[in-house]
Amino acid sequence: MSTLGEVRLRLGLEADADDGAASTTVDEAVRLLPHLPRSEVEAAAQATLALAALQSIGLPTLLGALRGAAMSPQPERELVELTVNWTGGFAEIRASWGDTVASAGRAAGPTETTRLDHHERHVGTLTVALPAPWQALIPVLAEYALLARLRSAAAGAARRRVGERMLDALLSGQEASGSDRLGQEAFALAVATLPPGTPTQDQALDLLAAVGEGYFSERRLVGHATVRGGQAVWLWTTLDLPREARELHLALTASTALDVRLGVSGRHPGGTRKLLETVQRAFGEARQALAATRQARGHSIFHDLDALHALLSEGRLDTLAAQIGAQLAALNDDGRTADTLRAYLAHRGTLAELALALEIHVNTLRYRLRRAEEVLGGRLSDPALLARLYLAFGAETA
Repeated sequence: MSTLGEVRLRLGLEADADDGAASTTVDEAVRLLPHLPRSEVEAAAQATLALAALQSIGLPTLLGALRGAAMSPQPERELVELTVNWTGGFAEIRASWGDTVASAGRAAGPTETTRLDHHERHVGTLTVALPAPWQALIPVLAEYALLARLRSAAAGAARRRVGERMLDALLSGQEASGSDRLGQEAFALAVATLPPGTPTQDQALDLLAAVGEGYFSERRLVGHATVRGGQAVWLWTTLDLPREARELHLALTASTALDVRLGVSGRHPGGTRKLLETVQRAFGEARQALAATRQARGHSIFHDLDALHALLSEGRLDTLAAQIGAQLAALNDDGRTADTLRAYLAHRGTLAELALALEIHVNTLRYRLRRAEEVLGGRLSDPALLARLYLAFGAETA
């Protein structure tokens, strides 16, 4: 007899089956058929039990219920609850950035997580822990979970178009209908970019905009998103800006393998009559914070920036940097003295400790600093010279 035939016999699905020997789980089938390959018994038992479960409900009924759940106004929640009601197990759907969208039930089997992807776009995960008879249906449930996530995304996109028009108008300095509520609450603005030359960049930015808006929606925050000038832009009512900035960046980086840099404005109070001016100011702050973000997958908040950042980054100190560079280059020492000065400015201990960190003798350190003073025409104990060096070196890195 074939493996499938023996499994069906042990599962009590054949006419001549011994009711006393019938099993009801995959593990029992394996135990009762030790002479057959375990992998074959597990596969046959799982498929057979799933078929029996399907027959008990009826395939048209099953598919109709799954389709109805996926097409409902809250598809993820309906699908999870339907799965739990059928199987008596556990089901959970999460967004691509990790938020739980819907969850119900208790584990009644091994936990299995399926990544939900659509055209290489990560849209979420399905996690289930089902009784053995239902485990073969996990791929089917995953397909309907993907459909549910895509329907939610489509509904969000439709809502986003309204907010997108409002945000585009505000960023362009125009009055926008629907902005009244925004003006009554504290808000912030964020800007994100992808690496230059990213394939299908507009599509990737549009995806980022949708992910960010989904993040705000899950937290019951009023948020709007748009894409303009090679950047994704968000404006939202903020409650805890540092946490929201951090979690927004995590949500964006979780949704794509691309390097995402994010700049976030400060928190602007609501109730102002000059909403357009405030939005423009927040937009400028977000772009400055983005410019100050050096890490490929990093984020910065405007109010956390070095106060000298704008001065350093806008090219206003190029002349000073060139002067200092030319004076130090006259030493003709391959930049060793300049590097030593940079380390000196960043050091807070003794010269002996600095020399140890640089792996040079302390007398060598003193010689280099003395030579620097000679070509710079001042003493390193003079705060004015130290300030000039700090600004010049800062302008180089900016």
